[in-house]
Amino acid sequence: MDEPVPVTKTIDNLYPDANVPSQKERWSGLIQHFEEKYGKKPTFVARSPGRVNLIGEHIDYSLYEVLPMAIAADVLIAVATSPSQKSKDANAVIPMLNTNPHKHRPSECMVPSKGEADIDATVHEWTNYFKAGFNGAVDLLRKEDPDFSPCSMEILVDGNVPAGGGLSSSAAFVCASALAVLRANGRDHIKKKEVVELAIVSERAVGVNSGGMDQAASVFSVKGDALSVSFSPQLNAEAIPFPKLDPPITFMIAQSFVTSDKHVTAPRCYNLRVVECTLAAEMMAKGLGVELHDDSGPLGRSLRGLQHAFFGIGKSTKEPPVPLGDPHTPYKKQLEEMLSMVSELLENEGGYTREEIAETLSLSIPELEARYMTKFPVNAIRFMLGKRARHVFSEALRVIAFKELLQDPASTGQPDLLPRLGALMNETQDSCRDIYECSCSEIDQLCSIAREAGAYGSRLTGAGWGGCTVHLVPKDKVDAVRNAWVEKYYRVREPDISKERLQEAVVVSEPGQGSVVVQVSDQLLGD
Repeated sequence: MDEPVPVTKTIDNLYPDANVPSQKERWSGLIQHFEEKYGKKPTFVARSPGRVNLIGEHIDYSLYEVLPMAIAADVLIAVATSPSQKSKDANAVIPMLNTNPHKHRPSECMVPSKGEADIDATVHEWTNYFKAGFNGAVDLLRKEDPDFSPCSMEILVDGNVPAGGGLSSSAAFVCASALAVLRANGRDHIKKKEVVELAIVSERAVGVNSGGMDQAASVFSVKGDALSVSFSPQLNAEAIPFPKLDPPITFMIAQSFVTSDKHVTAPRCYNLRVVECTLAAEMMAKGLGVELHDDSGPLGRSLRGLQHAFFGIGKSTKEPPVPLGDPHTPYKKQLEEMLSMVSELLENEGGYTREEIAETLSLSIPELEARYMTKFPVNAIRFMLGKRARHVFSEALRVIAFKELLQDPASTGQPDLLPRLGALMNETQDSCRDIYECSCSEIDQLCSIAREAGAYGSRLTGAGWGGCTVHLVPKDKVDAVRNAWVEKYYRVREPDISKERLQEAVVVSEPGQGSVVVQVSDQLLGD
């Protein structure tokens, strides 16, 4: 957890072997483009990848464990620092260029020596993600030195994580940005944990109640392994090796080409789910007579916090006191008990109005909205608290089961290992579709086609409402699954779809390397 972000002079170990030649061409183009625009080579490149979540969907912001892995697609930020300002009172000037200027227009940011980059979260602008990472890094540096003033920088951004594809392009961008700013301002030893923690908070400045999984997967991931990320009692990440099987475990990622940018749709989708889970915790606590404590959830309360309060550290607010859970209850059993309480405590399957929630929590409607719906506004008439809590607790149990299968030595040689892992992924998709209501017809169709063609497990990954799907597929079924998607989904959706777009649509994925700083030198491209 406290290890530093790696610093390297070569990209050979960052990508799957088959991808290295094309990546060297990409990196060479990035450096050449930088030279053309700024008249010099970059000093270094900050790199952070996207991620695919294997299991544990929409539960990180309730502080439950998730199991993602990094992918090869990433965000690169080439950086050179400008000559030192003449005084600490000088403004930092940062031209922000993108290798795709037609889609991402050039911009410039001027930051007061004691101020921060201005972000308008109501405007969906690509530079906001760099500014978010910049502000988080500068805030950290000012905590270490109150007189710190950021230096001017020249940056060029290149990214191939599909925006709105459910692979966390925004988290990759914010993490890479924070890493770039820390390095440019003299931090040679940058701890992974501090990048993740500041990036989680920073992305919220762009208008999303981020839970932390995306940033942790982008920074902590180890090539070849899955990553177990937990958030309670504090952020922790652990590499989980995949069992050595023949044929090996294979994951396929398929794009729906339904754009689901959670920063745009947040008020009725992603942020609404965060609010619903938080209110579910508050309503269940009220029903149990449990006093919740502030925690690291996006709104300061969480379903994990409710579990903690009920089992061990809580105290009854009822008169006479209500018996609480036994603190010696095993963690898995605790989750099962929490799940069993949902139907009784959140019995209104049709959802709850603001008036009903406010009355239960002894708040006025303005107080309710100020506490839970102002920082990140939401659009909803009824809040589906029972459904959301039921998904969270059941999904947390599925993560435990999935991790146990991966770590059980006895399971490695069992012929039913992959079908059992796949069944858990299928259960997650069913829950996302029917209970958490974050799937869509296109995602459902991709999953159905894959299962019919031989996938063990298929589910959405990422925020949902479009984006990408992830599939556990036998090695000998990869071509059959891909061909089924092409014929039954992609060519039906786009009869004239190009070969290049089909190549973009489906990826056979290997667990990738997390964030790195790459020094620009003659060694970089194997010269």
